[in-house]
Amino acid sequence: MPHKMLKLSTLAILVAGASQASAAVYTIEPVAQNSTLTDQPYPVQLDSSLMYVSTGIESSGTDASCFESDCSNNSYKISGQALRGSQGKPLQETVAYNANDQRANSEGSLYSYCNYNLGYETCEDWAKKEFFGLGYTKDDEFNAPGLGGLQKKSASWVNGYSSNSQGLVDGNPVKTFASDSAKYNGSQKDNLGSFDGSAEESTDSIVNGVVGDFIYGITSSALFTNSSGNPRAFDKRGFVNVGGNDIALDPVAKDASSLVSNMGQTQANAGVLFNDQLLVVGSSAYSPSFYGKDSNGNVRQDEYKLPSSGEILKSDTPKLDFNRFKKCATDSSTNLYASWECQFSTFANEAAFWLVDVNGDTKSGSISTGTGEQRDGLAVIDRDNDSLSFQASAKSVALNQANGLPIAAGYSTSDVRNDFYAMQAAYFTADNADLTSWKRIFVPGLSIKPGDDRDFTYTIANAVNNQSMIVGDAKGNGRKPLRAYIYKVGASNAEFLDQLAPSLFFKNSNSHASAINNYDQVVGWVDVSTDTNAERRHRAFTYMADTTQGPLAAKKAWLLDDLTNDGKQDSNANKYRIINATGVNDAGVISASALYCEKGYDNTSQSSLCNGGEPGAEKYVSVKLTPINGAKESDIIVRKAQDDDPVKRSGGSLGILALTALGFIGFRRRK
Repeated sequence: MPHKMLKLSTLAILVAGASQASAAVYTIEPVAQNSTLTDQPYPVQLDSSLMYVSTGIESSGTDASCFESDCSNNSYKISGQALRGSQGKPLQETVAYNANDQRANSEGSLYSYCNYNLGYETCEDWAKKEFFGLGYTKDDEFNAPGLGGLQKKSASWVNGYSSNSQGLVDGNPVKTFASDSAKYNGSQKDNLGSFDGSAEESTDSIVNGVVGDFIYGITSSALFTNSSGNPRAFDKRGFVNVGGNDIALDPVAKDASSLVSNMGQTQANAGVLFNDQLLVVGSSAYSPSFYGKDSNGNVRQDEYKLPSSGEILKSDTPKLDFNRFKKCATDSSTNLYASWECQFSTFANEAAFWLVDVNGDTKSGSISTGTGEQRDGLAVIDRDNDSLSFQASAKSVALNQANGLPIAAGYSTSDVRNDFYAMQAAYFTADNADLTSWKRIFVPGLSIKPGDDRDFTYTIANAVNNQSMIVGDAKGNGRKPLRAYIYKVGASNAEFLDQLAPSLFFKNSNSHASAINNYDQVVGWVDVSTDTNAERRHRAFTYMADTTQGPLAAKKAWLLDDLTNDGKQDSNANKYRIINATGVNDAGVISASALYCEKGYDNTSQSSLCNGGEPGAEKYVSVKLTPINGAKESDIIVRKAQDDDPVKRSGGSLGILALTALGFIGFRRRK
């Protein structure tokens, strides 16, 4: 079959030019679909549309609430990402699936993770999708792989690589420093080799936010070519674009090894203007985690931390050798880009910040405390479990209204009763305007206990506002659900949304809190089905934690599908089902990802199918939801769970499959 390049679909043109959908409380505005991934060659011969994902929305500054003023022509920018297929290890996660486990590097390890943590009946298929990509051919995966997948990235040293993801602002691609060979500044850059003019066709990227003139996010290195293979300078690195300057955010550790300073990962997760500069927070590698000493001074070097070439290539040639892998850490002054093994390096990460001015000048530092191989009093590797390492990250930042200083939210590692390392939700407060000292505090009420019967595997703070209100998630141990929570700094404990709004967050439902604005409006997603032996569908929600905004009363939660429903089957509103809300600004405008059905869903119910369930009829798109000026509570039309007219329905949309494909794990339990 001839090679087929993915082209801009009719859907993309229709969605980009569609008029705003009339709705009860929010209008739906589709974000443009202009990713150049559609024009790039790709080795997999599948006719599949790109998936467009939102990651956040630009601040509205001092603008009034859109419920009180006309915002129909707002220009708040939506950040996001276009994807061909599954990611295997999502770019936006410091450690894959927030599982602090070095073994998530092969199809088998992905299956084990799924079986223990997710409990899907279909873990074999899930693992193959994440490893070989969407649309893989069963029993012939190496010869007929799918779109995306970890295998392709792992094999790039031998086979080369074509981009799977591209960062976007308002649906338009963002070019990063990674496509310019002159912007690579590691001490071993001369060993990388060269890349041709199509370097950006081998990078993966995501834009996480827009603040004024600043754009920030995460990118992989381009793929180089030298006499040994096709190395990447690093797996992922934070970036900032401002005023024509494309800036790489290098690791912040002052005493880092050559391996860390050259190949160590960084992430730019969130940003805010601070003293006329962009303060961007995230994580930064400070030590290798695949080979090192535990807190007792013993060297840990288990070979499972390096996959076999047979798992990646279905061939033992070239062979991956663990002794060469160790040398990447123990003798990193030598050529790191001459060995395939070094490409599999993993790292302990600390919470970090970067200050970037409009000229591109950068100052950086650690939010975690400690130097050398210690952070917050802990060694790099758990002395009792060498698959666990120190991990910390800042995922959100705001300026505390009380003192004007930054408060960041994320997670850090604790040694639970000297039993095991665990990632726990934390917030970090700056002690001074120079940002030279930070204090870490764990979110109370989310403690992780030792033993297999503990409540949680990990907890994370995803967002914080200027009122010091924090939202996040607590992952239940094993197959227990993911639970969204909210916490006000100074309160005794975090509160779970399944307790605050039980009518929407039913018992054992999974939920995820993505963002919160300065009026305490929370957005995210929640399970909306209780299907047995299947992956659950979920939908976007909003919860008013402390204040009333327009028709949205305090202490109440709604599905955004209900708030965008006008009750008409033939309207634009019925062409969308809102899957995940990723950001909300102070004007109340929401960034979200949605399923789109060009001809409209068969009815307005929650579980309606698109075109009678025709495969490929639903597309994954990014949307902006704008409050309607003067909307009232009586305008809210709750969708029926299921509607028998015109066609009886027994299933649901493909929404959950799309989310799985993107690496957004809903932790749906097998019932």
